[in-house]
Amino acid sequence: MPTWISGRVRKAPENFVQGEGVRTVFAEARAGRRDFIRGAFATAASGMAAGVAVAQGVAGDGESAILNLPAHSTGLGQAVATDGYGKPSRYEANVQRRQSPGLTQTKQASVSFAPLQSLFGIVTPSGLHFERHHQGWWDIDPSQHRLMVNGMVKAAKVFTMDEIMRLPSVSRFHFIECGANTGMEWGNVAVPTVQYTHGMLSCSEFTGVPLITLLELAGADLKKGRFVLAEGADGSSMTRTIPMELIESGEVLVAYGQNGEMLRPEQGYPLRLVVPGVQGVSWVKYLRRIEVGDQPWAAKDEAVHYVDLMPDGLHRQYTSIQECKSVVTTPSGGQMLLDKGFYNITGLAWSGRGKVQRVDVSVDGGRNWRTARLESPVLSKCLTRFNIDWVWDGKPAIIQSRAMDETGYVQPNYQQLRAARGSRSIYHNNAIQSWAVQESGEVVNVQLS
Repeated sequence: MPTWISGRVRKAPENFVQGEGVRTVFAEARAGRRDFIRGAFATAASGMAAGVAVAQGVAGDGESAILNLPAHSTGLGQAVATDGYGKPSRYEANVQRRQSPGLTQTKQASVSFAPLQSLFGIVTPSGLHFERHHQGWWDIDPSQHRLMVNGMVKAAKVFTMDEIMRLPSVSRFHFIECGANTGMEWGNVAVPTVQYTHGMLSCSEFTGVPLITLLELAGADLKKGRFVLAEGADGSSMTRTIPMELIESGEVLVAYGQNGEMLRPEQGYPLRLVVPGVQGVSWVKYLRRIEVGDQPWAAKDEAVHYVDLMPDGLHRQYTSIQECKSVVTTPSGGQMLLDKGFYNITGLAWSGRGKVQRVDVSVDGGRNWRTARLESPVLSKCLTRFNIDWVWDGKPAIIQSRAMDETGYVQPNYQQLRAARGSRSIYHNNAIQSWAVQESGEVVNVQLS
């Protein structure tokens, strides 16, 4: 067991790129200078890290915060329900999802990253869930929204929101990960913190109706109709093919609820598709149409985008399953260990093929591994929190995690991933992440060859 004296961790810098830096990075990105982008991230992160103060709390003959009662212990607090909808403490105002400069060139076709380094457990608060939009977000009137089921069905059927919400529903916890998550790291180290390396990842309890229920109500031909096309109502005309075997399993949901409330507008209110284990682009937002067919549609975002460039120069299509993956969130890039001594290494693991079976952690760059504790619940196609004890001796260390799922699939290192997939892809990077702890205690993003 560890000692009770725990090492202190200074938080990772937040919003580490200033406004002027963002404008410069966008300009350089339009000019195609990716090396400059990486340099801008590194320089900005270093500068912010140097400016963060270390809090000290012990004074004189005792702890003043214990000996002297503060105002909140001697007076009345604020009235009940001063805000009809609660919000986080002002002391947590820095915990926000953030955009990354250089990724996209318009505000509407952009992405925000969830602050994984600041979250506990497995559920992502709805307000911190990452966003990815191809045409911006809308707040659609649910009384006017409709979902049509057509194609290889006995009769096309149109559902109102009221009709859908009166059907038997289910609630399930699942992760959602953008296919491009960690995509900037394919070539080399690109960004400094776990929020930007892995933050296109979130996990929620989704509530809705199994899609198979709606298909059966419309009389879908499940023998010949082996695919559906899901279509969103926003201006991007997002369309994705979903294989019927995923739908027949009952896992695919037409969801209206998230974390106990209605979906947020930026998450597809009032309806979105939930396709557990499959990359986020298939979870079509503002869902308005489901068409049943006998072959894939080869839509733009499955024939041209969200494909993998293989070592032989060919593109791999329809690779939607998110393979087993993990990442240490503490200690992680941008944080600093302030003391020698005990630390709890913690992180997240997930697999699009089922449950996480085991997570191993190394503090010496993969030479030796120890098995971490998996925090319950461990659910299928859901985030799993892991923890392991570590006593830091003040010497340089490289921290990694390696997950295995119930199918026996083991998360690869970068050498293994590039041998199979090449080095010029964008999507589906599930390689082992390495965080180097320097003698100063600073934690930085590195890659091992």
